[in-house]
Amino acid sequence: MRHGSVDYFDSAGNPVRPDTVPLSPNGREQALAAGDEFARLGVHFDRVIVSGLPRTIETASLVLSKLSRAPSTETQHALREIEGGKYADIKPETMKEAFLGAFSAVADPEARFLGGEKIADFLARVLPPVDALRADPTWDCVLLVLHGGVNRALLSYWLTGDAKLYGGFAQDPACINAIDVGAEKHDAILRVVNYAPLDRLQTQTRKTTMEELLEKFVAYRNRKPLGS
Repeated sequence: MRHGSVDYFDSAGNPVRPDTVPLSPNGREQALAAGDEFARLGVHFDRVIVSGLPRTIETASLVLSKLSRAPSTETQHALREIEGGKYADIKPETMKEAFLGAFSAVADPEARFLGGEKIADFLARVLPPVDALRADPTWDCVLLVLHGGVNRALLSYWLTGDAKLYGGFAQDPACINAIDVGAEKHDAILRVVNYAPLDRLQTQTRKTTMEELLEKFVAYRNRKPLGS
């Protein structure tokens, strides 16, 4: 899963630290709807893993509140979202590339997300934990509640067996992906991708999360003196 919706800009249009944001009211509704879907289908999770960022912890808690029995959540900090740099360091002429470049086509391993973490370093961080998970024979069904960038990296890896990031996977808030995996890198079947219980046919928007963030950032930058 991806976590539910959050607001990365406050009501005044100012950016909020992404490592602190809670779910929005809409995000909580999305997470509860995902929990209802799992409960309706009788899905049982042997393990539940979150990244440790508040938005994944809250999403997992709301999902599990709908289930009659569920394990305690585990935290794997290596699965936190790709880390951006400082908004103030993004130049006007590079804004579009900074926001959208990392998740377009096949990402350049040397590209930096919002001027921060390199794609290569990000993949080197998030892929080993899922390799270790696949090698663990003690579980049958695990729920990972993670992030849009992390999910794209994992879906790309499961689909190809290669450490590359393909940006063309939509990951809407609180979406569900269903993947059957074996122990080997190429032993994976992507059964469901980006299933959002409250918007099953994806009709609410044609914009990605990063496109929406870019619009809000442009509005913020336009009303702020450069360099502030």
